[in-house]
Amino acid sequence: MQYVNSWRAVAAATGRADRRAAEEGVRLAYRGAGLAEPERIIWADSPKAAVEAVEKLSDAGRSVREEVRTRPWAEERRRMYDELGPAGWSALWSATGAQLWETTAALAERIRTGVVAELATRPDEESGIRLVLLDAVLGQHDAAWLAAFDGRGDRLTGLSEVARNAGWWWPYENAVVISERPEALHRDEAGRLDRGDGPALAYPDGFALYAWRGMPVPAEFLDGLASLTPDRIRAEENAELRRVMLEYYGYDRYLSESGAEPMHRDETGILWRIAMEGDEDVVMVEVVNSTPEPDGTHRTYWLRVPPRTRTAKEGVAWTFGLEGEAYAPVRQT
Repeated sequence: MQYVNSWRAVAAATGRADRRAAEEGVRLAYRGAGLAEPERIIWADSPKAAVEAVEKLSDAGRSVREEVRTRPWAEERRRMYDELGPAGWSALWSATGAQLWETTAALAERIRTGVVAELATRPDEESGIRLVLLDAVLGQHDAAWLAAFDGRGDRLTGLSEVARNAGWWWPYENAVVISERPEALHRDEAGRLDRGDGPALAYPDGFALYAWRGMPVPAEFLDGLASLTPDRIRAEENAELRRVMLEYYGYDRYLSESGAEPMHRDETGILWRIAMEGDEDVVMVEVVNSTPEPDGTHRTYWLRVPPRTRTAKEGVAWTFGLEGEAYAPVRQT
């Protein structure tokens, strides 16, 4: 578990790279792959700037990602698989890399998408940019698989040193381009990019990604969240952005200020429905916690339930994985 936690911190690290340590890691990775050390190491302030730097390289030679990253990883995985057996390898991966894989892979893909969106001014330019991105070693965002091998040999020490001290990097025969890490990273409890008042991911040169609970949003969209009204929410044509607006504004506040009428009420709560043009209805059950707060008041909760829900009881039952008829609590807490 110590390796997982340390590599989780690596994957989420922000702030300036330790350039000396990262460069030494690069040289070690080259030597370990049987290659001559690169003649030039070029730094960039973001993956976007790194792609631009790669496109301008001259006399860099071919990509050596296969020798530096892919082959050592495959050989170490085979060694561990042979040593531990299928069940042992599966258990090792489940306890290490699998703990980090989903969030780091999703973040890396978001960065790739953002780089392509900013650099491809025409659709026919996208494939060339994606090819450059395929040459990248992901540095800190390779944390998931590096965690699985930590403490189990020194074959990947060079790669690990770069990952601990820098962002993505591009290895070629005669030159290496290395990106700085982000200067800011904001995520929700599920590990998704999330920020309502600025970029969720930002690099020193201004390259940034904006997101609300994992969903990409335009930068200017966030500027308008503070001045939302029910009319503005209803007027939004993009169904996904309208859903973000509702979450930010608050379903209970929207229902109250839009004059919505309850669809059904019973002993479990009140069922509300918000009709959304071009999207499925938003259906909520308003329930009151039977356990009082320290001041004696009872807290109200809003439960999002499927659009097909017809009664409050059916909605509450769904949150427990039950059918409405089967939901009959003996005691509420």
